[in-house]
Amino acid sequence: MRWMARRARRVSRRARVLTILTVLTTAVAYCAALLISANVGAAAVTPAARPTPSQSPKLSDTGQAFGGVPDVGALFTASAGKLGTHFCTASVVHSAGGDLAVTAAHCMSGVQGQQVVFVPGYANGKEPYGVWPVAAVYTDQDWQSSQNPDDDVAFLRLSDTKGVPVENVTGAERLGTGWPSPALVRVIGYPGDADQPLSCVNWAKSFSATQLEFDCDGYTDGTSGGPFLAGASGASGQGTVIGVIGGYEQGGDTSEVSYAAAFGAAVKALYQKAEAGG
Repeated sequence: MRWMARRARRVSRRARVLTILTVLTTAVAYCAALLISANVGAAAVTPAARPTPSQSPKLSDTGQAFGGVPDVGALFTASAGKLGTHFCTASVVHSAGGDLAVTAAHCMSGVQGQQVVFVPGYANGKEPYGVWPVAAVYTDQDWQSSQNPDDDVAFLRLSDTKGVPVENVTGAERLGTGWPSPALVRVIGYPGDADQPLSCVNWAKSFSATQLEFDCDGYTDGTSGGPFLAGASGASGQGTVIGVIGGYEQGGDTSEVSYAAAFGAAVKALYQKAEAGG
């Protein structure tokens, strides 16, 4: 993948059949996983409660356009106060200062020297929660030196608007590290050729010891940085970010399969550095 052209998608014809047996078997593993907690910085991450049948999310193998959620948005280039094109996705994560968002590190590699802004809840040309300039970018040393796909994660410090941090306006996702898989997740991303985000609920499974795989069609260029949200609520979209589209093949070579570096100790350390402003 490359910036602004994350995935030259080749459409696969292979059918995906989600049988009742597969869903039930994986669901058992997921419910067991919800009993395991994780901690990031000073913020404790509490896994979501087991959903009742009426609350159970509907699984899909194709992303659906929708009106967006407050704390997930699109990253744009900007010049002279005007938005350029949106090229990646980011989401606000809880922090002491209320001013951090997370995306994929490769999203920021191609925009060095340019002004980048975050527009949370962006849809159909509207900016319902304002425009937030990116003031600082935090990436791991292994990404900086070798673009290790296991470190394809970046935290963004967003400038306050009128003295109010972004989290006070949009709310925030929690950050989860060491999350067990498989995990039922909602993935939100902004395709580069669309003015609305996509949403899809399905299982994130282990692709390798350090990478997650998510099978749902429609996640093309621009969706890089989109959060893998465990325990996400339907109304607000808020949940626990356990990965972002990126990592292996910078997120994937087809629109049907996406990847993410599983958040672990390195991401926790990077988060703590960003939170401290170091």
